[in-house]
Amino acid sequence: MKNILYKSLEESGKILKEYMDKDFAVESKGIISNLVTEVDKRSEAKIIEIIKSEFPSHNILSEEIGAINEDSDVKWIIDPIDGTINYAHGIPICCVSIGIEKAGEIVMGGIYNPFSEELFFAEKGKGSYLNDKKIKVSNESVLEKSLLVTGFPYNTGNNPNKPVEVFSAFVNKDIPIRRLGSAALDICWTACGRFDGFWEYNLNAWDVAAGYVILTEAGGKVTDFEGKKYSVYNKEILASNGVIHDSMLEVIQNAKK
Repeated sequence: MKNILYKSLEESGKILKEYMDKDFAVESKGIISNLVTEVDKRSEAKIIEIIKSEFPSHNILSEEIGAINEDSDVKWIIDPIDGTINYAHGIPICCVSIGIEKAGEIVMGGIYNPFSEELFFAEKGKGSYLNDKKIKVSNESVLEKSLLVTGFPYNTGNNPNKPVEVFSAFVNKDIPIRRLGSAALDICWTACGRFDGFWEYNLNAWDVAAGYVILTEAGGKVTDFEGKKYSVYNKEILASNGVIHDSMLEVIQNAKK
């Protein structure tokens, strides 16, 4: 499966690069700021074509077409462009993300930014890699010395998880925070030590499946906002180097009260 995963990432990455400087159709999905482009659809079609040519019986869960259920315990979880808003505005902070779930467990994942030519990969029990070089999370132990990254849900204004209040709680501790616009890359950059922690609300499985295995195999920790066991089908994620995890949980929980 690794070879097909790599081929899918690389071929869809070529599509992203080909269309970046061209005119392409852009639509909204329900909410005006939730975009889909014709390049998302072309990337997705190419990925599914490659997977199905080799594994016709495998299940698919992909952002634009939804679920293709077959009689298999393997599911490919696909985001053809994570960071579509960035892509639609010509900002090269975006990627293709593909996770593989087997018997309910994420066992492999790859995330590829064709513009920076960075390909993150992990297989359960075998470590995480960036362009074939092994990576690990940072060892920063002091929250106030950390560099964090986050994103905001489309319904920030009326979200019961209080994303603005949580963000403000971190900012009020004078902690530097970035917002890249791609949850998959946020997780990868935490996995390789560029960031020390990441949190976000209202994500879907295709946003986080590949990143989840990449981060955990790099030595990081992932939970929900209560510190409980994480599932990629959760809507909230706290991912960190593990050392500052409890400190981040405390800030989040206090801000939500």
